Formats: sequence, C-alpha cells, structure tokens
Amino acid sequence: MTVIELTEHGPARSVPLEDAAGRALATSRLVEATPDPFAPGRWRVKAAGKVGVATVTVPGAQAVTLRIVPKVPVTRLLFLLGYSLDAKGWRNEDARLDEESELLPALAQLFERQAENALRQGLLQGYRTTEETSMVVRGRIREADQIRRQHGRLMPVEVVHDEYTPDIAENRLLRTACDRLCRLPAGIGRGGRGRLLRLRVRLADITPIDRGHELPTWRPSRLNARYHKALRLAELVLRGASVEHRPGDVTVSGFLFDMPRVFEDFVTVALRDALTGGGGRCALQATHYLDERHVIRMIPDFVWSADDGTPLAVADAKYKAEKPEGYPDADLYQMLAYCTALGLPEGHLIYAKGNAPHTAHQVRHAGITIHQHALELDQPPSELLAEVRALAVRLAPASR
Repeated sequence: MTVIELTEHGPARSVPLEDAAGRALATSRLVEATPDPFAPGRWRVKAAGKVGVATVTVPGAQAVTLRIVPKVPVTRLLFLLGYSLDAKGWRNEDARLDEESELLPALAQLFERQAENALRQGLLQGYRTTEETSMVVRGRIREADQIRRQHGRLMPVEVVHDEYTPDIAENRLLRTACDRLCRLPAGIGRGGRGRLLRLRVRLADITPIDRGHELPTWRPSRLNARYHKALRLAELVLRGASVEHRPGDVTVSGFLFDMPRVFEDFVTVALRDALTGGGGRCALQATHYLDERHVIRMIPDFVWSADDGTPLAVADAKYKAEKPEGYPDADLYQMLAYCTALGLPEGHLIYAKGNAPHTAHQVRHAGITIHQHALELDQPPSELLAEVRALAVRLAPASR
C-alpha cells in the first residue's frame, strides 16, 4: 500500500504511482491528481478542501492511502465541529487532547471518552415500537396488514407493541459509530482501536444501523442528558465524515471532513447564537429568488430578518475565496445578487483568515457595499466566539 502525506491546501507532491492508481485518485475527487509532466511514472497530488484519512483502491493496482492534515490544530478543528453540530455540544476542555494529536486518533479518543461517560450508569433504556409477525398476540393487531398478508388465516398474527428495551435509537447510534470507527482502514492506532473494541463489547446486544439506512431520530431530554455529547459525536461520525462509495470500479473508504462545510456550519450557527435574544429571526440556507417569477433560486448561508419577515442582513461563509476560471471575483458577484434580490444596502462575506483580504467594496451605481471579513480560526475558542459576536454587531447593530 502506498501512503501519501498531504497538508490541506498545501503544495502538490510528486509521488510514484501506477497509472491506474493515479487515475483512481483523480476519479475519487478527494484530491487533485494529474500526471507529472516532468517525471514519467509519477503523479502530482494536491490536497484541496478535505482532511482526514481515506484509502482508494482499484482492481489491478496497489491501494493508495491519503493522510491529509488540516491547517488548524486538531483541537481547534474538533471545537469547530462540535460547535457547528450543537453550540452546547462540547468545548475544548472536554477534549483535553495533545495539540499535536493526529485527527483520527483524537476524534476516536474523544468519542470513546464521551461514550464511556454516557454508559457509566449503564445502558439507557426506553420504549421502542415494534411491528412484527408473531404466533402470539402482543399489543395491538394490525388489522389491515393481517388481511393483506395472511389472507384470512388466524395465525400468525400481525401485531404492533411497545417494548421497554436498551435497543433504542441512542444506543444504536453509539454502537454503529463505534463499528464505523473500528472498520477504518488506518489511522486510529492500536490503542484507540482496543478501547473502541472494549466499548463495543458493552454494546454487543444493540442492533447496529445498516449502511445506507436513515439514522434513527432521538430527542434531547432530561432522561438522556448524559448521552448528549456522545450522540453529537456519533452523528458526526455517521452523517458527515464517513466515506465509502464506488465511483465506477474505484472503491473509496475512510473518514474525511469537508473543511468548507465545517466552516460554513460553524459560522452560521455561531452567528445565529450571537443574535439570539435581540429580536428578529435567523434563516440558515433558506431559499430565496432572484427574479419575480421565482425561477432563479438563491440559497444564502445566513439571512437575518425582522419579525415580520423583512430581510435586515445577509452573509455567506466562504472558507476560501472562489475563483473559477474567468470569474476571479465570483463571491462578490454572488453577494451582489443576494443584496439586490433581498433589497439590502450591505452584504457580508466571511472567510477563514489567510484565504481572503479584509476589506469593503462599494458597488458603482447600485448603492450596495459588500464587506469581506476574515476569522482567525487558530485561536482559543473564547476569542474566536468573541470575533463572531463582534461580527454579529456589524451585521445587525440595531439588535445589540
């Protein structure tokens, strides 16, 4: 197996690869991969917006494992993830991880620790509604199903009943997240895998969620309060980070974070929390229309409106400035369209610091000003959130 170490948005590396493996990397779209024009038998591989570990395999070629290191320290990344999932999900002090920890071992350690805390008082139990075909009557008979499936026979019986059991959504999420981390091709280390396997023993009687099935829903309550942090991490593992697909004959498996999405989620949720209690309402990724016929859709990341629905501020989170060929200022054009359609004199583009300048542009003949802000991600969480609150004041001064 070939292992390629990359840094997020770092320089391209020239690595020896079989052509089939190089084409597989290009097909996966996890990284940018092109043949090296100056060195036959080598490919230039460059990380884009994803971080983590993934293995790409193709029949007839050696498997390639990508290890992509984020630009921000791991504890900062985990904070962004936790805050974007739930502002009260976890904090830096919950992680207590070495600043030099690698991403996957750190995440596995954090999940295992929070899951152990959740299970310290034993498995949570609750009522689960079960529909089954039975030889005895339990609960209620599903009459329509009985007629359709049994065609007038008395036995077996189609029944529905509530069962008090530990095999509930909360425990199923923990069990499945544990399984998913244990099956990673590489990255969490022998010690981390051993701790996860011991955790899985405690969840051995819980039914895992089949891959591809919708995740069961759960509601935060006083009864499951000790599970909240572990469940947020489990959802992170199962929803956003696990990768396993087959583009053509290429198989990709691993664990990756899309940094633009992480940044977008953090900024929008943190802004919403900063504006809470000041009147008005916030909409995240809500649909608006550029034209009167409602044909051209727009989905700004963040719109703050008055209680009567009148838009008061608009913002878009951009981890990195978008510069498609021929459109070097695409972000500005997009924000101009948002401001025009929403009838706003100002719009705000929010970047990760170092990926765009901090400035403002007054649009000629339009009476619109577009502000570009930059958030410094590599700083203590309290200082980062203070920056977000200051940004909220700029967006909606009347609410503070």
